[in-house]
Amino acid sequence: MNELELKYGCNPNQKPSRIYMENGADLPIKVLNGKPGYINFLDAFNGWQLVRELKAATGLPAATSFKHVSPAGAAVGLPLTEIESKIYWVDDLGELSPLASAYARARGADRMSSFGDFISLSDVCDVSTAKIIKREVSDGVIAPGYEPEALEILKAKKGGKYNVIEIDPNYVPEPVEHKQVFGVTFEQGRNELKIDRDFLGNVVTENKEIPDSAKIDLIISLITLKYTQSNSVCYAKGGQAIGIGAGQQSRIHCTRLAGQKADNWFLRQAPQVLNLQFVDGIKRADRDNAIDLYIGDEYMDVLADGAWENIFKVKPSVFTAEEKRAWMDKNTDVALGSDAFFPFGDNIERAHKSGVKYVAEPGGSIRDDHVIDTCNKYNMAMCFTGIRLFHH
Repeated sequence: MNELELKYGCNPNQKPSRIYMENGADLPIKVLNGKPGYINFLDAFNGWQLVRELKAATGLPAATSFKHVSPAGAAVGLPLTEIESKIYWVDDLGELSPLASAYARARGADRMSSFGDFISLSDVCDVSTAKIIKREVSDGVIAPGYEPEALEILKAKKGGKYNVIEIDPNYVPEPVEHKQVFGVTFEQGRNELKIDRDFLGNVVTENKEIPDSAKIDLIISLITLKYTQSNSVCYAKGGQAIGIGAGQQSRIHCTRLAGQKADNWFLRQAPQVLNLQFVDGIKRADRDNAIDLYIGDEYMDVLADGAWENIFKVKPSVFTAEEKRAWMDKNTDVALGSDAFFPFGDNIERAHKSGVKYVAEPGGSIRDDHVIDTCNKYNMAMCFTGIRLFHH
């Protein structure tokens, strides 16, 4: 089969819509369940490239959670700590497979943005991973295969309409890619850049020490950025992206947005949040929304109108700005990647507030010396990759 008709394009008024192979070859995918749409396939194909490259670079199973053609989270299959299992809502599932751990991390980094995601998995989807997917609000999944029991679990999701795509892991696309905008065809060579530890060799700061764990995090951040709508910045720690800023016109706004998400990820691990007592029967998404309110500035409004009684068994005390700052100061050794050079040191100043110690960016700004000096001020180690990673 070299063509698949879709219900519509990006919007219901955009018809006809299809995906097809121009060279007459078969499509590299099989739809095992559901009827994926235009945006589903954009997320699936971008996400598959991301996890395939993460697996190749680290040797670990990888997963990503995509929304609107940018990742909300990406991770490799490192074991979860007890606290991570709790904040990702998987502490009741027992021991997870490495692939399931990767998806729990990818989904848990930014649960607000991952709501209704499209999932990409580097390895055959196992039962452990399918059980996590079953309980989350999601549009679909792409993987190189599915264990029979895992496939049955996924087919039963969304009343039997959950989108399940199998991709040929041996498929190699043409070296030149095309797309049309306003009736005009654009052509470019595919971005086949290999990102690995050798990519991080040019350390330009006084601190030259980047441990292997930080190199993995930098690799995760850079491969994630390779498939994130530009401008983009990614914070990573412990084998996963913890904050992604995508599609901003200003780099400092990317750094702030991603930094705020990284801060929220770490604030969710604070005792004040872990000890929240929710009312019985509250939905997972409502818990996520409540936590987001609690660690944000809107919680005072919830207290004022008494709405907390619909969420919590016991009225939580206010998580003060001073308490948040004291907790966030404990977040250290965070890695930060940028898809293009930092034009000013203000990006490093903002990154420092979120515990960043390791940085990877292309370099090439006329103010590189200022950016390097700012890193030196905080004893950060920064490498210049020399390669931009724009994605549009």
